[in-house]
Amino acid sequence: MDKIGSKKALEVELSRLEGFHKSKVRAEQYITPSDIAAEVLWKALLNGDIKGKVAADLGCGTGILGIGCLLLGARRVFFVESDSEALEICRRNIGKIESRRFNARRAEIIEKDISEFDKVSGGAVNTVVMNPPFGTRKRHADRGFLLKAFSISDAVYSFHKSSTRDYIEQLGGKNGFKAEERFDFRYVLGNTMVHHMKRRQHIDASCFVFRKHSQAGNDNLSTGEKP
Repeated sequence: MDKIGSKKALEVELSRLEGFHKSKVRAEQYITPSDIAAEVLWKALLNGDIKGKVAADLGCGTGILGIGCLLLGARRVFFVESDSEALEICRRNIGKIESRRFNARRAEIIEKDISEFDKVSGGAVNTVVMNPPFGTRKRHADRGFLLKAFSISDAVYSFHKSSTRDYIEQLGGKNGFKAEERFDFRYVLGNTMVHHMKRRQHIDASCFVFRKHSQAGNDNLSTGEKP
């Protein structure tokens, strides 16, 4: 099977994937741009967090991050998503590439809410990669994704609005994780969401790289909310 030999080759492959035809507003569905996905995943590869590892793409949508992990040599990837329509696109995307690039048996699609996915049902996870809802429709909608990621993995790559940096890093710290790296991007979103009045919309986003640095807090995850 062909191997991905460069970040640019990864970006090109990811750019060919099918996206949402009509995103769901309440779920804050949007595609991670292929260049941004490639940038983060290539860094994760260099960090030793992908090749030969078990990864989970929580709230995978159409699958761009999880497929990127497979292209870079992940041993197994769990695609976890509650939206059946998004998963149909994800399945098609996996099918487009798997014959040339990877064995489809390395991909496991799980149609569940991320709260129902755990180490028992999914097996040990080395790395989580995810682009959860930013919380523009529901405040702190991304919190549950982070808490789930912290409970199942020691390495977490997660996208959030840049303006929530302090909250996101504090939440990690309260749960025994440190944000060791951060990559800042400006998303250019297409008008696939019904409420987008403009053809394109820009949003400042960051990918945080969390690593477990203590056992403290993980047996009883802190939501970061005041009582």
